[in-house]
Amino acid sequence: MKSRQLLVILGLLLLILAAIAGLTVTRESTQSASTKSAKKTVKPPAVDEKPLQTARSLTPLVATTEEQRFAEEAERVSDHEVDLAFAQALRDAGNQVEQPSPQNRELFARLSKAEEAVTADQARVDQLKKQVDVATGDRKDNLQQQLELIQVQVELDGDEVSDIKEDIDRSGADPRTAIQNQFTTHEAAEHVLDESRSTAGVNVNKVVNYRTDTLWGQLTQLHDLHNKAVALNQARDDADQNATKLTHAHDNLNQLLKTQATSNQAIAQQAASQLTSGEGDAGDSAEATDAAVTSLNRLSDVKKDLTDFDKRIQDHQELRDTYGNWLVLVGLQQRAATHKVIQSVLWIILIFFAVYLIGLVIDHFLPGTSTEHNRIRTLRVVIRFVVQAIGALMALFVIFGAPQQMPTILGLAGAGLTVALKDFIVAFVGWFVLMGRNGIKVGDWVEINGVVGEVIEISLFRTVLLETGNWTDTGHPTGRKVAFVNSYAIEGHFFNFSTTGQWLWDELEIMVPSSEDPYPIIESIQKMVVKETAENAQAAEKEWKQATTRYRVQSVTATPAVNLRPTTSGVEVHIRYITRAHERYETRARLYQALVDLLRRKGVSQPEQAAVAK
Repeated sequence: MKSRQLLVILGLLLLILAAIAGLTVTRESTQSASTKSAKKTVKPPAVDEKPLQTARSLTPLVATTEEQRFAEEAERVSDHEVDLAFAQALRDAGNQVEQPSPQNRELFARLSKAEEAVTADQARVDQLKKQVDVATGDRKDNLQQQLELIQVQVELDGDEVSDIKEDIDRSGADPRTAIQNQFTTHEAAEHVLDESRSTAGVNVNKVVNYRTDTLWGQLTQLHDLHNKAVALNQARDDADQNATKLTHAHDNLNQLLKTQATSNQAIAQQAASQLTSGEGDAGDSAEATDAAVTSLNRLSDVKKDLTDFDKRIQDHQELRDTYGNWLVLVGLQQRAATHKVIQSVLWIILIFFAVYLIGLVIDHFLPGTSTEHNRIRTLRVVIRFVVQAIGALMALFVIFGAPQQMPTILGLAGAGLTVALKDFIVAFVGWFVLMGRNGIKVGDWVEINGVVGEVIEISLFRTVLLETGNWTDTGHPTGRKVAFVNSYAIEGHFFNFSTTGQWLWDELEIMVPSSEDPYPIIESIQKMVVKETAENAQAAEKEWKQATTRYRVQSVTATPAVNLRPTTSGVEVHIRYITRAHERYETRARLYQALVDLLRRKGVSQPEQAAVAK
């Protein structure tokens, strides 16, 4: 059996290891595959829109009106920067001269041929329309048919041009087209966003309800503020890096402009002098003029790029400052949230400290380490438990806060707990009854639900007896402990001795034969019983007097009594006397011995003797 268990455990461990290995392998393969695919398929956009995307991604983090102002400022500046980047990219793409690849040259050749065909077809359509207007008869019908055929051909050639342009856009042969497409998408997204904002009204984000009066809400707010600060730090660093990159690009372009300014000015002066002097042929003058115009246009574009660089640098610097100011505001919020967290933690510490001090006070004023102070010790445990429960509840309120519907929740919870814990509640209340003036204590002889015994323990919910027999039985402990739920003090009843001496009435019975004179014997018996029980009778009367005084009840005498009962065989003598419960059998044995000696001296034969306890 052990070998089977070992095999099962080993098999399960192998399966667990195999599952962990599989998870590791699949995770690595998934990550590597996604990384490779990203490297192969993801193509960076022609214009970097990350500043605007970053500003918009920070907008949902807004929680106050001041943060809303910073978010709107960041989005406005970043949008302006992206628009400048698009304008600059379009201008640079128009001036960029690159040697196309053979495939791109073929595409441009097909496009040029298709556009020429469209132009030729359109010219033919215009010519046929004029002819149709002046023609008559069959010639007009013939020209109309040709016109319809040429118009269909124009549509086909137009579709061919569109298809070739799509091929060029997909191949990236024309960077200006790619930039224009991206700009169109950007403008469309801006239009959709503006419409959504106008439909929704004022763009004010809903403030998150952290319930900052609770420790849990304060910690959640502090965590969110930390994440917001990390995002703002990253955005500020990106803006600073972009400003630095644009500054380097501006300086490089400015240096290039200085080196090319002289040559461009020389070309322009040469073209102007040729036009003024009229020297050279017309072709050379036209080429010089075109070269001068192209050079001046490029110089103008370079200066526009420098201006745009200055504006973009300024935008990124404004973004950096905006994010920095936003960070300062978030830092103040973090400080306030940290202050609240410390305050809540302090409240919890004070609650625990107060509970500890109250416990010390309870231990000081309610000592109960010995058996005779068991009742006080139990009361101390109850009070300490109540104080600790209240302290724990207050600490939970500080951490999580009070429920929203506190009265309803307490009512339903109380009703449910009352039904579910009815027995425990009644037992707990019964403990207070037992601890009262008319209750019981450890060491008392009691009868509970027909079970007689000595009380050895009284706890919050149960009472434990050391079982003995009934009062008329032997009365010796049986060795069994009997536990009762304290609800018997409320729902049932119990019997207990009313005094500390635990007195009870016991009774002996003897038979005086009919041949004997009973009166001398009875008188001797009474004197003997009074003498033997005098000490107990005096003590019992004293305790009973003290116990019954506050209830205004007349004290009962503890003097022994002798009663007679005539029978056919003689006279039954019933002797009733007081004794302590735990001394009952010793007293009875002593009285029996005294009675036997008395009857022997009197010469009375006693065939049988009986005794009963009352």
